[in-house]
Amino acid sequence: MGGVNINNLFEETFVAWMNGQAASQSDIVISSRVRLARNLNDIAFPHLLNQQSGQKFMQLISEAWKKSQVNELKQMELVTFENLSALDRKILVEKHLISPYHAQATGPYQGLLVKADGSLAIMINEEDHLRIQCFLPGLQLEEAYQRAQEIDDALEEELDFAFDDHRGYLTSCPTNIGTGMRASLMLHLPAISISGQSGHIFQNLSQLGLAVRGIYGEGTEAIGNFFQLSNQITLGQSEEDINASLTAISQQVIEQERLLRDSLSEQMKYQLEDRIGRAYGILTHARLISSNEALTLLSDVRLGVDMGMIPGINPFALNELVVDIRPAHLQKKAGSDMNAVERDAKRAEVIREKLQTGK
Repeated sequence: MGGVNINNLFEETFVAWMNGQAASQSDIVISSRVRLARNLNDIAFPHLLNQQSGQKFMQLISEAWKKSQVNELKQMELVTFENLSALDRKILVEKHLISPYHAQATGPYQGLLVKADGSLAIMINEEDHLRIQCFLPGLQLEEAYQRAQEIDDALEEELDFAFDDHRGYLTSCPTNIGTGMRASLMLHLPAISISGQSGHIFQNLSQLGLAVRGIYGEGTEAIGNFFQLSNQITLGQSEEDINASLTAISQQVIEQERLLRDSLSEQMKYQLEDRIGRAYGILTHARLISSNEALTLLSDVRLGVDMGMIPGINPFALNELVVDIRPAHLQKKAGSDMNAVERDAKRAEVIREKLQTGK
């Protein structure tokens, strides 16, 4: 597991949200994230920054960070994207620390303030000037909010945030105006998918004002039965309301997933055992495997581990493995560019080794 060195973010797979050993509901809720969007007064939004305003912005952010006496902010490091390779930016995406959109930026005014364990990360000049994020394992929305808010308060002591008395925090996208807060949960919902209930349940969630997205958020597909569940509205609701609503609704989804797991175990025992056993057999013997097939089969294996059908595997090692088999991490491990077949071979090798050790 990673230590306290910032280089671990690029050299090792583990980040804090992967270890849910003591976290609530961690067999179904992989991680909790709270994100606060903030912009500075009197400085153009990111897509309008020029050299003069960009330099001024970076100077203000750097000074605010260095002046802060808040421990967690002092423990963060500033990385600018002009000093990062495209591969390292992709690694940050695969760890969920930055968005795919942010990874495409290469200028001197884009970057990341990040804690070495990955629990706190501030995207600099993504869609907004600052997107303060806290990532924790399991169902810990309230704790994630408190930690993100502490960073927000510390920065607001030094910076003049764009705020309107009636509308709240001003953001590039109108859907974030108000609290500027997005709370999200990464859920593993194999039983809901296997039983064919996902369309109905996700439609109900949408009617309740929640967005259901793929593993890497907006615009990405749901692979391996991993889904992001988040609030869609930030205006007219307090941060506490957003957290309480998402927590309450997610508890219902978790309960439904548990009931369906029990139902599958009772009514389709042999089919379920066969599905899980085949997935485990392929993953422990395959010599070539694509990313999508691997995630689909790992979802089945994780279900088997969580239901006690496959002993000897730490379920949280599987969180690490889901990231470890992504293209940028595979390439980093190999230390060289790989073609598609070489990546599929390396992915199969990484999976075999992880499942054999079980941790």
